[in-house]
Amino acid sequence: MDNKIVNGSIFGQLLLFFFPILFGTFFQQLYNTADAMVVGRFVGKQALAAVGGSTSTLINLLVGFFIGLSSGATVVISQYYGAGKADKVHWAVHTSVAFSVVGGLVMMVVGIACAHPALVAMKTPDDVMGHSMIYLRIYFIGTVANLLYNMGAGILRAVGDSKRPLYFLIISCFVNIALDLFFVAYLKIGVAGAALATILSQCISAAMVMVCLMRTKDIYQLVWKAVRIDRRMLRRIVRIGFPAGMQSIMYNVSNVIIQTGVNTLGTDNVTAWATYGKVDGLFWMMISALGISATTFVGQNYGAGRMDRVRKGTSVCMGIGVLLTTIVGVVLYTGGYLLVDLFTEDAEVRRISMELVRFMVPTFITYIAIEVLSGTLRGVGDAWMPLVITGVGICAVRVLWIIVALPVCPHILTAAFSYPLTWTITSLAFVVYYYCFSRLRRFNLKKYFRLPRF
Repeated sequence: MDNKIVNGSIFGQLLLFFFPILFGTFFQQLYNTADAMVVGRFVGKQALAAVGGSTSTLINLLVGFFIGLSSGATVVISQYYGAGKADKVHWAVHTSVAFSVVGGLVMMVVGIACAHPALVAMKTPDDVMGHSMIYLRIYFIGTVANLLYNMGAGILRAVGDSKRPLYFLIISCFVNIALDLFFVAYLKIGVAGAALATILSQCISAAMVMVCLMRTKDIYQLVWKAVRIDRRMLRRIVRIGFPAGMQSIMYNVSNVIIQTGVNTLGTDNVTAWATYGKVDGLFWMMISALGISATTFVGQNYGAGRMDRVRKGTSVCMGIGVLLTTIVGVVLYTGGYLLVDLFTEDAEVRRISMELVRFMVPTFITYIAIEVLSGTLRGVGDAWMPLVITGVGICAVRVLWIIVALPVCPHILTAAFSYPLTWTITSLAFVVYYYCFSRLRRFNLKKYFRLPRF
């Protein structure tokens, strides 16, 4: 098995792995944005606020937890694959797939049952509530397919294959857009059509990735008869993935609280917030792809005992992050209005959206260290400290800011400021921990400070 991730050029292998994930994340963003764009144009701003506002936040809360939890499978498989342990890879793959099915069924029931009380608790505007309920209840029917695709794509990336998940996502993305136009623009069934388009395209992507895993001749081949949960493997996966899942929950709970605060500012602000959330996706897809690349690269090299490549790979990822964030920032700051215009024709919503773009884009640089260093730490199995750092630095401070500052100054930029404030604090904490206290530390300060073990 010639594994270039642990033997080839660090910069070259990271780029070869990064760009398919980046393009895949782009199509994932386009996939999610298509619903908002079509309903915003053909149904109205209330439908746009529903699809891109509270519903998006709730979906990220539930689905994000599972994806964070399943990142433990990606780390475990990448480490075993890098070490060439075929039997361990086999059981990790089949346990992961079984866990996806069970998790999807549980999430479907919870999502449908909790949709209404959650929207009420978030103070969703009355003219948005009906659209939101319809979209959520249909969307959660397709949760099993959603989780199977994400798990399957994670397995492929764990073994160094970032191209085929991209191909599958491109196909399902265009299917989703075509179905959006058919259901919403042609049949005119509103947000229900957008939700149906999403779950049908998710079924297609899930089927493609499962067939790919079944047909491979490599050690990660999927055999449905062997799909079952191995308790020891599940414990290992959960031990690594649970902190990432909890980290996702804390992120999204803080976003729920921010969304709740924004919901009190009126429908125009809610719609603008949802629109901006789609426009800045260009940055998030890039930084997310970089984090996934760091985790997989570090995981495989850590499993192969190549600690020199682990450290160098992290430095290369930081450099790539700074360069690409600068490029994306310039593009969004100067041309963000073109993206905003795709979602809405409402003049006031456009004005508020651009105000958010001009305020937030210059602060993106403060987030890079969080994604790269947390991805690196997860790759070596250190998942608890990223949870602690983000829990305090991002989630607790962000919630405190919204509770204290937003009532005093009820403006959309007051809510937005909570992001760069917490990114800066958390990035500094990650840098100090990574370089001074982690197992990859460059400076040994443990003899001067005693930290709790996690």
